[in-house]
Amino acid sequence: MPLKFRDVLIKRPKVRGIDAVCQLQHFAIITYAVAPERLVGLIPGRFRLDEVAIDGRAQALISVVPFLDVDFTSAVFPFPKFQMGQTNYRVYIVDTATGERGVWFLGTTLDSWTVAIPRHIWKLPWHPGQISFDCEYDPQTGRYKRYRMRTEAEWAPAEVELSQSTERSLCLPGFPDTESALVYLTHPLVSFYHRRDGRVGTYRVWHQQLMVQPASLISAHFGLLSRTGLVSAAEQQSPHSALVQPIVEFTIYLPPEVVASES
Repeated sequence: MPLKFRDVLIKRPKVRGIDAVCQLQHFAIITYAVAPERLVGLIPGRFRLDEVAIDGRAQALISVVPFLDVDFTSAVFPFPKFQMGQTNYRVYIVDTATGERGVWFLGTTLDSWTVAIPRHIWKLPWHPGQISFDCEYDPQTGRYKRYRMRTEAEWAPAEVELSQSTERSLCLPGFPDTESALVYLTHPLVSFYHRRDGRVGTYRVWHQQLMVQPASLISAHFGLLSRTGLVSAAEQQSPHSALVQPIVEFTIYLPPEVVASES
């Protein structure tokens, strides 16, 4: 069934308490299509993989999402702003209890001392790492002349290099049309994950419709995907798709919550 932005775009929910807002710079979504069997046992029974059909085969989609938080701060109160690199690893799912599409977080790498807050207080699967971006964006052409990200981390070392040409066409297999693919890939607003204490947690975000553009992968090494066998080192060189946007604003609704039941 085709997906439409008109069905998922909502007004920004009211912010309160410790909700946060941030500008995400050098935002990228590098996606891999894999056999669903590779994810057996990773996701609780309440959720199902949001599979797509590519070349007649059911496939699950896994995305690596690197970006640089350039002014992470409170959405409500005057508060210091933080800058930090971050990389999310996520699988596209459906919450069978609500029917809502979302993502299952395998985990996150964060380049900041503040990683202690989500990791220890909220028990999120967030891990420390040193993340650097080497990027050059040309606003005249609306494309990156250079996009490189490197993460030094025990949990998920990573390196990725992308390029962009003036070609703007999107090739997103597995979807009836481009809009359906972009709704699926760029607009999940709810996340679930295994907390570090074993329970299932969730939190929500909000953002406007993303204006991503296609990119080509030059090279990639995502240590987490290789180590877990989800995407081999060789397979990582042939992604389903790569999308980039120079900057986008997100609102994050905090604190995360514990899901009452996994079944």
